[in-house]
Amino acid sequence: MTHTVCIPSSLVREAEDKREATRKVGYVARAATIFNADRVVVFPDRTGERRWGEGFVVTVLRYAATPPHLRQEAWDVRDELEYAGVLPPLRVASQTGSAPDGSESLTQGIVTEVGPEGRVRVTCGLQHPISLHAPDGMEPSEGERVTVRISSREPVRARLVDEPQPGYVVERTDLTEVLGRRDAGVRIATSRHGQPLTVPWLGDLTRDVEADGMTVAFGAPGRGLPDILGIDVDDVGAAAGTAAGAGGKDSPGPGGVEPVADPGFDLWLNTIPRQGSEVVRTEEALFASLACLTLTE
Repeated sequence: MTHTVCIPSSLVREAEDKREATRKVGYVARAATIFNADRVVVFPDRTGERRWGEGFVVTVLRYAATPPHLRQEAWDVRDELEYAGVLPPLRVASQTGSAPDGSESLTQGIVTEVGPEGRVRVTCGLQHPISLHAPDGMEPSEGERVTVRISSREPVRARLVDEPQPGYVVERTDLTEVLGRRDAGVRIATSRHGQPLTVPWLGDLTRDVEADGMTVAFGAPGRGLPDILGIDVDDVGAAAGTAAGAGGKDSPGPGGVEPVADPGFDLWLNTIPRQGSEVVRTEEALFASLACLTLTE
C-alpha cells in the first residue's frame, strides 16, 4: 500500500521572495511527513511557473527530507537552499526511533567511502564515521543514504540493514505516468469543482484507501488542476454531479471526466466543501485532504 502526493512545479508561483517560497515548500514537506506519504511527486506545470519552478521545489523537498545530521555531508552550497533555515523540522519518528525495549535505534547514514570485501564507511550522526559490512545482496554506493541499526554507542556497535528509508522520497514526473502505476491505489484529483466529500461517503472511501493506497493530486495557487490540465470546470462539475446521483446522494461512482486532458483520475474530490476563504493554498489543501483520507475506523 503506497500513499503518493502530487504537487505542481508551479507550487510557489505566488511567493513574493525566496524565503516565503522555501517556507511554503516546507509546509508541504511537513504535511507529507505527518500523514506518512511514501512519495511526493512534482509534476510539470511550465505555464504556471514563475521565478522559482520545478528545480527549486524538488531540491527543497529533498533537502527537507534529509536528516539534519546528514545535510552537511549530503548537500553542497546551493542557491535554492539559501533560506533552508526557515524549513520546519520534520522529525520523522523512525530516523531516531528506538526498539520497544530501548536496546536498539534506527538512524540514517550516508556512505562516504566504499571499500573492499563489502565494507563501507558511513557517516550517521556518531562522533566519527564508522566502517560497516553491507548485508548480502546490498551494494551501497558512495553518497547513498542507508539505514543503520545501532545497538550500542559506547562502544559503538552498529550494522547496515536493508530496510526502507523513513519519510518520503521525491520524484519528478508527469501525472499520467504516476496514475498508471500498479500501486497508484485510489486516484484522486482535488478541486473545489469536484464532488463534495460527505461523512457517509468518507467511510467507504477511507476503507478503499487503507486497502489499496492512494495517489492524490493538488493544484497551485490561483491555478487549480482543471486549469493546469486544460479541463473545463463544467466538465468536472457535471461528472461530480453524475457520480453523486449514481448510487444515492452520497455514492461517489467513478467521478472521472471525459476530456483527453484527464490523465486518469478515479474521482474529482472537494475535501473542503464549505471553505470560507476564496482561495485555499496548496499546503492548506494538503493538510485538510490528507487528514480526511487517512482516517481509520
